[in-house]
Amino acid sequence: MAFTLPDLPYAHDALADRGMSAETFEYHHDIHHKAYVDNGNKLIEGTEWADKSLEEIIKGTYQAGAVAQNGIFNNASQHWNHMQFWEMMGPGGDTMPSELESRIVDAFGSVQKFKDDFAAAGAGQFGSGWAWLVVDQDGTLKVTKTENGVNPVCFGQTALLGCDVWEHSYYIDFRNKRPAYLSNFLDKLVNWENVASRL
Repeated sequence: MAFTLPDLPYAHDALADRGMSAETFEYHHDIHHKAYVDNGNKLIEGTEWADKSLEEIIKGTYQAGAVAQNGIFNNASQHWNHMQFWEMMGPGGDTMPSELESRIVDAFGSVQKFKDDFAAAGAGQFGSGWAWLVVDQDGTLKVTKTENGVNPVCFGQTALLGCDVWEHSYYIDFRNKRPAYLSNFLDKLVNWENVASRL
């Protein structure tokens, strides 16, 4: 089952007035994400993973604690991560649905505390990685962070929201100011209706 690069769910310049430029999407989606797709397809061709789903490949090739993940995992997981990331943002869905807000308040005490925790996770991830809001296996909402391409699929969690903190995701628009990027992401870029739909 070959990977395919999905189209962005909005125009490249749809979020330009919200802090994510068309140039960022041209590099991040059209070049970086496409590379994960192309490389992943080459690596799985003729292997046991060629007819597996993306989630099966991620679970089957994840090696907890490995210093260097294998190429199939890296490309499959980053393909999955980016497909979620594009959907989790958008020019609409600015208002947090009440069900999601209630769950967040129950878990963190307030929406602002959740945002603070999420931003701290992203800013505190050394090097490349992701910040996540997940539903854990016990049904609770948690903020987590993962290195490189590791994602909630590896741990049996449901990803509600993820933010890419690899430098290529923010350097064009925010240079080295990762905390400012994370704050802008939470306040201006997230499609909260999409996040709520994942509950």
